[in-house]
Amino acid sequence: MTIIISGMAGSGKTTLAKMLAKRYGLKHLSCGDALKKIAAKKGYACSGAGWWETEEGIRFLEERMSDYSFDKEVDRYLKDKADSGGISMTSVTLPWLGVKGIKIWLSATQETRAKRIMRRDCCSFEDAIKAVKIRDVKNRDLYKKMYGYILGKDLDVFDLVVDTEDKTALQIEKEILESVDNKKE
Repeated sequence: MTIIISGMAGSGKTTLAKMLAKRYGLKHLSCGDALKKIAAKKGYACSGAGWWETEEGIRFLEERMSDYSFDKEVDRYLKDKADSGGISMTSVTLPWLGVKGIKIWLSATQETRAKRIMRRDCCSFEDAIKAVKIRDVKNRDLYKKMYGYILGKDLDVFDLVVDTEDKTALQIEKEILESVDNKKE
């Protein structure tokens, strides 16, 4: 089984991918962590879940926009892992690249996602919403230029789209489990 969780920053991708990995006895893999390894090789001091919202994280995103090789390398790596199965992963590219598996999109407003990031990273709401807005625009631009889809808009590739607004992680997991269990049968 391969489960691919996608969504914008702060939508709950990593939380849900880890929960589903535990539930189904799968390995867990994060696209963000794979990109951070490349960033570290390039000399970025990236650590912690909130690194992407820092000035340095945004700077690496800008570098990626002028050099697609970082993302292409990660996409090849993630595709190989997804094709092997037995994994629950996060990725904002694989669903559009024809990878087989159960593909789930998590949606939430920018404000809700910023509040989650604020709690996760112990930062102000103002800093979190600013980072979310920047990342949304830059990520949409990046993947539109790289692959031709509009991140967060072109959702027809997904088996399940889950609105995570005003729901706990356990409520979201329950909704996803019902759908995944039905697909397994």
